[in-house]
Amino acid sequence: MSALFNFQSLLVVILLLICTCTYIHDFYPKLLNRYKTGFRGTFWKFARIGQRKSQYVSIFCLGMALSVLFWQ
Repeated sequence: MSALFNFQSLLVVILLLICTCTYIHDFYPKLLNRYKTGFRGTFWKFARIGQRKSQYVSIFCLGMALSVLFWQ
C-alpha cells in the first residue's frame, strides 16, 4: 500500500524526511540554504523543524520505531 493512503506510513515518511534533511543541513548547509522558497524550500523547512524541535522529533522517531517493530 502506498504511504499516501496509510496514515502510519505517511508519518514515518515525514519523520524520515525531517531527520534526513536535518542531517544534510548539518554537513552541507549551503545545499539547503540556497532554496528557501518553492518546492525545494520544503526540504529547508524540514531541516529547520528538525533543528528547532529536535527533542520532540527524536521522541516521535523512537515511538514510531517501537510501533513499527512491535505492532505492525
